[in-house]
Amino acid sequence: MQTGFVRFHDYEFISNERGPGMMDYLQHDAFTQHLNTTFQIHTGETETIDAELTEVSERVHSPRQERFSIVFRVANDSSLGQGTRHLEHDQMGTFDLFLVPIGQDDRGTYYEAVFNRIPGQTNV
Repeated sequence: MQTGFVRFHDYEFISNERGPGMMDYLQHDAFTQHLNTTFQIHTGETETIDAELTEVSERVHSPRQERFSIVFRVANDSSLGQGTRHLEHDQMGTFDLFLVPIGQDDRGTYYEAVFNRIPGQTNV
């Protein structure tokens, strides 16, 4: 499969060569399966930091919308601002998420991504 762009609710994500587009990867069940695993967040051209997926909220589904959030923890010595980040996971592939810092404790700094989408909407 070729690398290309996948339209996902007015955002474009780069699909990887491992399989289907991002719509298939960025689902509640996929993140739940990879809870407590390590992702890499790209901080530059070649630099990455480790981020543990520490929380996947309950999926709320109604006829009008589907929503859930995920939380990553990074070491306190790694500071990221709010913004779109390129992430990588050995099973989920690569994708971009908008991350927002939401807290810090002695274990690390926490960043959240929120998913809010119209059910049944397909890639264009």
